[in-house]
Amino acid sequence: MKHLIPDEIMSTAELIPLIRKPLTPGERLEMWAKALERHAGPLNALRRLEHLSPDELRAYRGSNTPLTVAFNDPMLRAEGLKGDSLGDAMEFFDLTHRDTHWMLCDCHYNGTMTGAGLAKLLRQHVRGAERRARWARTFRRLVGWAA
Repeated sequence: MKHLIPDEIMSTAELIPLIRKPLTPGERLEMWAKALERHAGPLNALRRLEHLSPDELRAYRGSNTPLTVAFNDPMLRAEGLKGDSLGDAMEFFDLTHRDTHWMLCDCHYNGTMTGAGLAKLLRQHVRGAERRARWARTFRRLVGWAA
């Protein structure tokens, strides 16, 4: 057995790439919820989402919003979050227009959006999506469709 110093080991070691599966949208939402819980102070809700065209909706950004909290999180960026626009978040977290309106629009907050409160909503969304997926799998099995 040959003893090597760390520099010698690093120069001669064969590096094996770490292969890991991508996170599910639910796991990504949980990461966002944790980032929101770490955020101190109030957040700015997204304004009047229901009045925006699809293109305006996807391009929407704002300062001190849940979108900026997500984009400022290095782990979410490392997972592939491309920017702080609503379209980037919708794509990355697999959210619909209805989801984003329900969770992020100012008409549901009256100026009182907090990171902890939104984190709770994100987790409720994940649990609801998981329940719907379980129900759909059960239904498919009952009627004999491929699961």
